[in-house]
Amino acid sequence: MSDAITAEDTMTTPRMRAAIDALPERKAGPPRVGQRMAANESPEGPLPSVLAAVHRAATELNYYPDYHCTEVTGEIARWLGVGPDNVVVGAGAVGVTQMVFSAVSEPGSEVIYPWRSFEAYPTIAALAEMRPVAVPLREDGGHDLDEMAAAITPNTRLILVCNPNNPTGVPVHADELSAFLDRVPADCLVLLDEAYREYVRDPDVPDGLYVAAGRPNVAVLRTFSKAYGLAALRVGYLAGDERVVSAVRKARLGFAVNGPAQAAVIASLAAEDELLGRVEHTVKERDRVRSALLEQGWRVARSEANFLWLRTPEAVGLAEACAAGGLLVRAFDGEGVRMSIATPHANDAFLGICAAYRDAR
Repeated sequence: MSDAITAEDTMTTPRMRAAIDALPERKAGPPRVGQRMAANESPEGPLPSVLAAVHRAATELNYYPDYHCTEVTGEIARWLGVGPDNVVVGAGAVGVTQMVFSAVSEPGSEVIYPWRSFEAYPTIAALAEMRPVAVPLREDGGHDLDEMAAAITPNTRLILVCNPNNPTGVPVHADELSAFLDRVPADCLVLLDEAYREYVRDPDVPDGLYVAAGRPNVAVLRTFSKAYGLAALRVGYLAGDERVVSAVRKARLGFAVNGPAQAAVIASLAAEDELLGRVEHTVKERDRVRSALLEQGWRVARSEANFLWLRTPEAVGLAEACAAGGLLVRAFDGEGVRMSIATPHANDAFLGICAAYRDAR
């Protein structure tokens, strides 16, 4: 077409934020064929009672959902044993994290987080135009809280503690967390990211809700995506001091949590015992697979999540071998492979590929 606009015809383009220009564009990956063991999803499908609740809510898709998430917020608050003013709900843990950043960020402010940790932290920090302070993990894959405390400056507005850490699965214990929090200024918010709390079996790992109860500058982030199997519906929540929650709630995108998602959470809380029985099965599989990998000679951190971290410089090669065998795992080039615990059959297939890969080296 003679009047078509081409790149050569366009002399200028709309100006975008420098922070956006600096971010890498997230490319679509290959088709998701094979067993999914890369995103820490639950291998179990929704419970019949939860699916029924979603179906009922889906009959009202022509209506907007409750803007304030009043019922689901109240149910979560009762479940946690706190008041509704101590809870705010958002579009998954990532959505809530972005709300927190929006609530605390100011020009020149800083955020401290461990690294490597949850991949979204640097991106959200850039979007909030906060200066990222990434503190390397310890050799064992855990947080270096001494170095994180040493990194605090008068400009620090937010500190992220991922417990247990993603992708290593290594937790922060109660005594070290308490000592760290004692060194954090009262006007600096500490966000305890507990997306995998339900999989923790180490008694020395604290429940963030108890920690936050005595510290107004500590808030707890959790999600229904993992243990509750609602990853596709995107519901996360923050619990903490009502002044912090009120500020974060103001940063929420309107109608971010859809109606079927709100209904699914309420139904999931009613079926909690059944759901947590599934979690126990995942925990047993996690420990079984780790023991087998150690016997093969792999370096595997002791995980308190629903995934395992194989530390290896040959991460890409191992992931490619898994893909050839129909398994999708997450490779961090030159660092390691994170494999999500799936069905026993898939886990056994992963063990077989790992054994063959080591034998071929």
